[in-house]
Formats: sequence, structure tokens, C-alpha cells
Amino acid sequence: MPRRFGCFFAAFLVLFRIFPCQARAVGTSATSAILMDVDSGRVLYEQNADAKMLIASTTKILTALVAIREGDLNAVVTVKREAALTEGSSMYLKEGEQLTLETLLYGLLLCSGNDAAVAIADAVGGSQAEFVEMMNATAQELGMEHSSFANPNGLDHEMHYSTARDMARLACAAMENETLMRIASTRSVTIGGRTMTNHNKLLTYMDGCIGLKTGYTRAAGRTLVSCAERNGQRLVAVTLQDGNDWADHQALYDYGFSNYPAQRTAVMGQAVKQASVQGGLRATVPLVAAESFAWPVAAGERLETRVELDGPLTAPVTAGTKVGQAVFTLNGAEVGRIDLLCGETVQPKLESALKTLKLGLPA
Repeated sequence: MPRRFGCFFAAFLVLFRIFPCQARAVGTSATSAILMDVDSGRVLYEQNADAKMLIASTTKILTALVAIREGDLNAVVTVKREAALTEGSSMYLKEGEQLTLETLLYGLLLCSGNDAAVAIADAVGGSQAEFVEMMNATAQELGMEHSSFANPNGLDHEMHYSTARDMARLACAAMENETLMRIASTRSVTIGGRTMTNHNKLLTYMDGCIGLKTGYTRAAGRTLVSCAERNGQRLVAVTLQDGNDWADHQALYDYGFSNYPAQRTAVMGQAVKQASVQGGLRATVPLVAAESFAWPVAAGERLETRVELDGPLTAPVTAGTKVGQAVFTLNGAEVGRIDLLCGETVQPKLESALKTLKLGLPA
């Protein structure tokens, strides 16, 4: 996962406050909850989202992300005694057993194996303590400013906590990791001599759910981080301490996709606008988007596009050259911008070329 992700989320901290989207048509049973659009970072619903809470096994999203980034999926891990004896949910590892890191990740995300978490931490970090340092460093990189991790499995600890908002940021980062999402979206798998079934019932209950992770301890209650996709739009939902989480997540997604559909205003490689070219064989040139842009828009909101050129275009202009930016505003406030490139090469008119040549000749 690119490390620029942390900067991405830090930039959207400001936008969260410019466009608060406290829903009135939906609610949850959770102590803390949030619904976020992945690609824009816009918060569509929040409820006590910055409260520091125990997060139980949803911790394992971060464990998996660090392990995939820093480890080798094909590496063979020998299970140590401490991992095999770890309390709580388990994939039932045995001391001395040898499995690939990938198999352990399935046990981590499908079975919620606390034993798998310890085995992964030892293998990737060298020790649990060193792996936890890697987890906290990654959390800071992602902009999880109100989180602290003390172990790789989410067992209760006074220095192990997060917030619904921070966990949504983590989920957004996880969705950019193809390996993590491939594993987290698997309903059932037979690998390494084990058949494992995913604890995330939303994969079955709800069309469009593509992950992520359940959690429970007596102190934390039921925790759930999930993600879903409809019509190319991706949302993540987080509920902490919620006894009705399956239904709450379905309600949040129905609300978000219905009330904040993504409006795509630019598609990478396609023209955003035509711009005038002075002295060219053609009077205009298409300005194409260097990347795509979409933003969730509610009824009554206006998403507009403004083009800012670096300067007047004078032939010759070359296809692929950056010449300005498209600026996107929602209700008059900027929400993003992308580079604009010349879509075609425009040669100068013959007389303009001759004039240029003549000016360059010695007297």
C-alpha cells in the first residue's frame, strides 16, 4: 500500500469538518458509529465517532495490513508455543506446526484466530513487541491520531483502543490492498490442511458486502468494521459496542448508497473541456483528466467543475503535457482537484511557423 495514503487521509481531516453529514434518517444501537465514502473520505453519518473505545478483533485488520506489507505470503512459519497457547478465538494452531504466512492470514481474518495473530507477529516482526511498534507506526501513517495498539489480536488492554473514525480510515486503507481484500472477502476456504469459514455474516446477509472484520470481548462488546460496493461506489461502516450490528450495517449502507450516490465528474483519459489554442492548425484542444474524480452528493447539493489553466495555450502543444487543473467544488467549497493534460498535439499554422523561423534567422 503506498505510503502517500497517510497524507491522503490527513488532507481530508479538514473536509470532514467542512461537510459534516449527520444523518437524520438512520440511527444505530452502537455506542460509536460512522459511515464513510472510501474514495472521497466524506463522512456520511457519524455518532460519537471520536470516542476512544475498545475494538476487540477488528484490530486484526491492521495486523493483516502490516503483515502483507512487510511479510512474504509464501514464507513458512513455525508455530511457537506462546502462539499455540493464546487465549480466545482460535484457528487451533499446534506448537511446531508449519504453515505459510498466507494460511495464517486466512486464519486471522476468517476464524479471527488470536493464535494466528501472535504467530504472524512473531514471524513478521521478530517479536510481538516489535510488530506492535510496526502497527502503531502504520496507524500514524494512516492518520489514526486517536488510536493505540498494544497487541496484534485485540485482547483487552488499557493501551489498546481506537475510534470509529480511525477504524474507518484503516478500513479505507485496507480496501486499497488487493491481497487483504481477497482474503477478507472469502466466505470459506480449504488451505494448509484446514477448512475455515468467515465469521463475517454480512458477506451472506447483504449484497455488495466485500469484507472486513468482526470482533467481540466482554468489555468491548460486539464490534464490526465492514465495507460494501454498489455501482462502483465504495463505503465503509464501523460500529463499536453494538448488539445489533448486522442490521445496523445494512441500514447504514442502504442509507448511504441511496442518499449520497457518487457523482463522477472526471474519468481518467477522457476530456473535461475544450481549450482555445492560439496560432494552431486547430482552434481548440481537448483537456483530458489525468485521473478520475467522484464525490458523494446529496439531494440539493451542487458539485461543479472549474478549469484553471497554467497560462494561455499557444501552438505547438504536445499531447500529454500538463496545462492546468480541474477544480471541483461542492456548494462553492473546494473538495478536490486533478491535473489536466493536452489530449492531442496541435501543430502551429504554417504562417506562424514561418514567422517563428524568420525571427530565428540572422539578419
